[in-house]
Amino acid sequence: MAHPTNSTAAAAAATAADATAAAADHAKAHAHATAKDVEGQFEESIGDLTGDTGHQIKGKAKQVQASAMNTAENLKEGAQSVAKKISEAAAAVAGDRG
Repeated sequence: MAHPTNSTAAAAAATAADATAAAADHAKAHAHATAKDVEGQFEESIGDLTGDTGHQIKGKAKQVQASAMNTAENLKEGAQSVAKKISEAAAAVAGDRG
């Protein structure tokens, strides 16, 4: 049987690795949304300069899409944070009983 301290340390290391991977995923998603927003601003500007309402509308649409992408990612981060807090609270309660 594994020593309790070793399994606790392994679980903590796995949790830290998961958190690091999740943070990288969140950063990548936000960077993608930022790129989409810049692309939309550029396309809208081209439309403004040329008087092309099609480019103006497409540019605005890309900016709205970027905003939605950021909002979705923020909601995902919030849900993961709440889930982590619930998990930690459950572990604390279980530890108090053990």
